[in-house]
Amino acid sequence: MKNVLLLLFAMVTIASAPAQTKAAGVVLPNTVTFEGEKLALNGVGVREKFWMDMYAGALYLDKKNADANVIVNGNQPMAIKLHIVSKLITSDKMIDAVNEGFEKATDGKTSGISSEIAQFKSYFSEEIQKNDIFDMVYLPKEGVKVYKNNKLQGTIPGMEFKRALFGIWLSKKPADKDLKKAMLGKS
Repeated sequence: MKNVLLLLFAMVTIASAPAQTKAAGVVLPNTVTFEGEKLALNGVGVREKFWMDMYAGALYLDKKNADANVIVNGNQPMAIKLHIVSKLITSDKMIDAVNEGFEKATDGKTSGISSEIAQFKSYFSEEIQKNDIFDMVYLPKEGVKVYKNNKLQGTIPGMEFKRALFGIWLSKKPADKDLKKAMLGKS
């Protein structure tokens, strides 16, 4: 009887595992699906600046991976979700942060993808509000699809651009070292 109760308890515990993860006061799904590709949460963290939360950032992969280099250079479906949690993030500040991120991620070698970067930055031209959600989804046959609040902003082809974009968060010079560690599931 004791074993039956333990088994029942284990089954209920597994069945009630959360389908979402909380970070920076917002809830992020543990799985996402884009164009038929189901991706699982690899890790989630918070981008902080001056001790204030700016956004919750989550990395989604087809299978768990803690190797940033493998992820950045990988040619399989993956996504980064940014959930804005601060009113301090404006369109101009986001564009400045993106510029800095691409410079760091590529060691200043952005000339080969300058038109792709310009296209990407245009997706932040509309004013950013608290609780806006950006999804940057890499699909190998298409490139990086950028969504704002579930609305497709555009698609940017090319593996070089994908590496630079994911490098903003996962390169040797990431936007935030603690966020990188959290996205890799190491925190």
